[in-house]
Amino acid sequence: MFKIKNRNLKIASVVIIIMAVSSCKKISQKPQPIVYSDYAAFDWFDYQGKDDAYTNVSKSDAEYLNPILAGFYPDPTICRVGNKFYLVNSSFCYFPGLPIFESTDLVNWKQIGNIIDRPEQANFGNSRLSGGMYAPTLRYHNGTFYVICTNVSGVGNFIVTAKNPAGPWSNPMVIPGVDGIDPDIFFDDDGKVYITHNGPPPNNISIHDGHRAIYMFEYDLAKQKITGEPKLVINGGTDMAIKPVWIEGPHIIKKNGYYYMICAQGGTGFNHSEVVFRSKNIYGPYESYSNNPIMTQSHLDPNRKNEVSTTGHADFVELPNGDWWTVFLGCRPYGMDLYNTGRETFMMPVEWKNDWPTIVDGNKAIPMIHKRPNLPLSKEKTEPMNGNFVAHDDFEKSKLDLKWNFIRTPSEKWYDLKDGKLLMKPRKESIHTETNFSFIGRRQQHLKFEASTKLEFTPKTTLETAGFVAFQNEKNYLLLGKRLNADGKPEVFLEKKASKINDGKPEIVAKKELAGNAISLFLKIEGKARYYDFYYKTEEKAQWILLAKDVDGIILSTKEAGGFVGTYLAMYTSSNHF
Repeated sequence: MFKIKNRNLKIASVVIIIMAVSSCKKISQKPQPIVYSDYAAFDWFDYQGKDDAYTNVSKSDAEYLNPILAGFYPDPTICRVGNKFYLVNSSFCYFPGLPIFESTDLVNWKQIGNIIDRPEQANFGNSRLSGGMYAPTLRYHNGTFYVICTNVSGVGNFIVTAKNPAGPWSNPMVIPGVDGIDPDIFFDDDGKVYITHNGPPPNNISIHDGHRAIYMFEYDLAKQKITGEPKLVINGGTDMAIKPVWIEGPHIIKKNGYYYMICAQGGTGFNHSEVVFRSKNIYGPYESYSNNPIMTQSHLDPNRKNEVSTTGHADFVELPNGDWWTVFLGCRPYGMDLYNTGRETFMMPVEWKNDWPTIVDGNKAIPMIHKRPNLPLSKEKTEPMNGNFVAHDDFEKSKLDLKWNFIRTPSEKWYDLKDGKLLMKPRKESIHTETNFSFIGRRQQHLKFEASTKLEFTPKTTLETAGFVAFQNEKNYLLLGKRLNADGKPEVFLEKKASKINDGKPEIVAKKELAGNAISLFLKIEGKARYYDFYYKTEEKAQWILLAKDVDGIILSTKEAGGFVGTYLAMYTSSNHF
């Protein structure tokens, strides 16, 4: 046996052995590498807008395009802090929720965060997709940003706050006693704070269908609770003689000694409008403007060029120079009240006449191009939110871009970003269920578009799938995916599910067996307003192969599918789809 006689050499040898053992332990404790075969891997995602309306017009630097936020960005609320503007939209049960944008010129908007971005802020559970976050109001007061909103799938009305609009935002502070939806928070000059909201008719007795009312509370900011009883401030709407419906979305503005209350009326559909009331007293009585509505498109020719419909649910903002502008929701239909992109954010100037606000051309056709606000044009390069643009994501970052959403609140981490790939785990939850299934999507922002992705996926059973979906809700979608057929061979397929067709059951409308053992599959969806084309290929430089042409996308319209959201284009996978 070899013996070490030199003590120093012996000590050195022991140190070397200890270091070697320690090194082995560190190696063994490294995270296990991801096995890609356990995931659906998406290499990249491309999106390109191709709307004819944008192709055929030219815009100068003195003008802007409507909508300012294209795609599903409804119920906009806006405030100004110094020379910056901030805007928030409803998001329902998409997560993260309540996207917040920043701009210095009201024209170029950059998403800076999501107000609801932690599970403890909102757990949407198994709620319907059009539940969740309804109609927020964003305001700034004494160094703090406030958002008041309704979570119809959870705590009801609540307030969240932040010092930095990009976040983090606080956990929700619930407001007991405030029922209804669409809350507004108003900070008066005397330091008092008021919450206004939509609620049931007085004594919960409807005079006619759609009869609603607007109520107001004083709110104790320090104690975070309402004080006193609710005050009925608007009953029904502008004139009960005409049986107004769905008075909602109130916002309080103070100017020249008047309190102005702007509200949506008519329901968030074809008859949508914006109306205004005023009073010298915060609690009223409120006088209805004789020229109401101050905005609607319901009376216009539906065959007009570049139609914008369903306008309403407005919020106002004052510029540093004293000009006023409004943001509001509207839709771009491709047929009579048919739109797949959902409710979008538009903008127009506001004029004041005889101490009443009027939205410029609010009762005329909303223009696609308009003279922009009197503000310095931003020089910051931001990802376009309107016009025909190209967007690409190669998934090289450590976090998902802010434009990506899940459906409902994730209860576990089922995706990862590794080696320039988005890895999504097939789980038992599927697109047929109102759960947080493996879905990561972005909004369809154009009537005409092209979107594509590269998928690497090896299905192990005939129950598994992964693919690319045009999705309105769990009952209305078009899924282009990969699966194993009955013979165990891989195939590309198109699945259609529509709530009003085939008894609401999914059906395979096209399929093609894939030759060879290629793992990669390229998928492409082309939207052409109402109709969609679906393509695939197995090699990057190969020509696209048409799988299905002119598939009727009316099933993705709000009119057919119902609800309050818009179409998403998403990557999806499940171990239990079929």
